[in-house]
Amino acid sequence: MTMPRPVYVLAMGVFAMVTSEFVVAGLMPQMAAGLAVSVPQIGYLITAFAVAMSVGGPFLTVAVLKLRQKTALMLLFGIFLAGNVLAALAPDYGVMLVARIVTGVASQAFFGVAVSLCVQLTRPEIRGRAIAVAMNGLMLGTLLGLPLSTVVGERLGWRAAFWGISAIAALAALATLAGVPRLGRAESGSVREELAAFRKPRLWLVLSTSTLIIGATFAAFSYLHPLLTEVTGFSAGTVPLLLLGYGAATVVGNTVVGRLADRHTVGVQIVGLTLNALFLAAFALLADRAVPAVLLMTGIGLVGVTMNPAMAVRVQRTGNAGPLMNTVHSSFITLGVIVGSSAGALAIASAGLRAPLWLGAGLALLGLTTLLPEWRPRT
Repeated sequence: MTMPRPVYVLAMGVFAMVTSEFVVAGLMPQMAAGLAVSVPQIGYLITAFAVAMSVGGPFLTVAVLKLRQKTALMLLFGIFLAGNVLAALAPDYGVMLVARIVTGVASQAFFGVAVSLCVQLTRPEIRGRAIAVAMNGLMLGTLLGLPLSTVVGERLGWRAAFWGISAIAALAALATLAGVPRLGRAESGSVREELAAFRKPRLWLVLSTSTLIIGATFAAFSYLHPLLTEVTGFSAGTVPLLLLGYGAATVVGNTVVGRLADRHTVGVQIVGLTLNALFLAAFALLADRAVPAVLLMTGIGLVGVTMNPAMAVRVQRTGNAGPLMNTVHSSFITLGVIVGSSAGALAIASAGLRAPLWLGAGLALLGLTTLLPEWRPRT
């Protein structure tokens, strides 16, 4: 069955948002010098973006629920562009912090509305595939957006990277204006109906699964650079190439999971979490050996964040497919990033660089326990 073209247009918007999310990580020294602050202070900009996404995104989504979805997307593009331009022009750290909060809130709301629109644009039997196509914007943002913005920032200055992201977002907005049809509001229809779904106890268990899946992966991903250089022994110049390989694996895995998500929603997550726990534990044991380390890192890329389409389908079936539901789900995913990276830092401080891998394996096993009550053969 042919995928509607507007789904690919939505992926372009997701790409712009994700590139903005990660750009600070690649430009920390330059931004610290340009804003006359320390590198750790620049690191707080990453945390502020994530917290803004997790906490502020659902509130902005509620504010746009009464709008047609295409109108909501255009408004969110406008807010995102305003925040990103403010970041490019920021004269000091305080203004930059505000800019990152604005773009974080807009990004999270955009993800929720975009996923909901994917559902409206496609037939039920290919919704998992449609979500996978849109989420490939996320994977490509990690694979291409981060290194490209880093290169631009290093050669033309960090402000140029934000201007570049603004240009991509503007193009995505124009493509959305021209290529996405004007549909009605989401399936759930009203704020009251959207909120009613959150009274289901099972929904919170489903959301916790997503947090644990992402937390398990980001416990490791957040510290791959020091792990590969200090434990495995790769040079700093080799690591970006290895991370490109990891990113390519996420694109492949996301596509495969998208094909399976509709018919095997729970099963694919059980397999993914089981493999991820094994890959993470094996990586912890063999991190000092180059070939096994690269293979296992690639395996984590294949079965980690790539569970997104199956996670989204499961949440929609348990709750609904409305923008608020999808935005709150994205907030739980972002919470997984925060939990994995922050707990990983504590683990390193107490037990060394291999500790986040063991932590990730433990989170993956914990995630499995939230799925087993629903497991049925041929689910």
